[in-house]
Amino acid sequence: MPDSQSDQILRQEFNRWADAGKGETMEHDHWPITKPALELIQITPEDNILDAGCGAGWLSRILAQRAPQGRVIGMDISDEMVRHARQKSLDYDNLVFVVGGVNEIPWEPNFFQRVISIESSYYWPDPARGIREIYRVLAEGGSAWILINYYRDNPDCHQWAEKLEVPVHLLSAEEWKKMFRDARFSEVAHKLIPDPTPTPAVYTGRWFRDAAQLRAFREMGALLIHGSKPAP
Repeated sequence: MPDSQSDQILRQEFNRWADAGKGETMEHDHWPITKPALELIQITPEDNILDAGCGAGWLSRILAQRAPQGRVIGMDISDEMVRHARQKSLDYDNLVFVVGGVNEIPWEPNFFQRVISIESSYYWPDPARGIREIYRVLAEGGSAWILINYYRDNPDCHQWAEKLEVPVHLLSAEEWKKMFRDARFSEVAHKLIPDPTPTPAVYTGRWFRDAAQLRAFREMGALLIHGSKPAP
């Protein structure tokens, strides 16, 4: 099926990010909130795992180490991100990277015990469709976990939309959970994960007004939404 215009726009932007080396900075930026999320996900050595929106593959490699008897698939809409990920992951026998988006996940149904998406889902062209696709590829009894820093309940991130070159969805925790329930997930819940990274005395970046806003943003934390595919 041909790429949609939205997919093409995302691919072009994230290819640009890959060329600028941003894929390699994501581990530093996202690990402080991802580490406690992984403790909640409770990966087992035999799990098959999809890393949806894998970027340059930093999390996929961590997952491959934690599931040595399973299979980890890193998927990204950006072919350049996938190229970077493959180059950095040659030593992993249980890790494969594919180009694709959640609108149409290029994998068979009922395969994964875990689907994880870190800082990706607010870029999805159609989040509800993406969540339905995740449900399709999950095995019965498996679970999906979405972690995002950009969501309506945290007012200190709303300014990001005007600074990004691609459309994003600003949704609340309740809106995300409704999409999970509409896709037939059970045990749907959410949790806030504060970012423990120390805030500098002076902030000079482009994403926040000042250090105080950055501190407030980190204290409220990222949004982790999860749900399970019911077993028969």
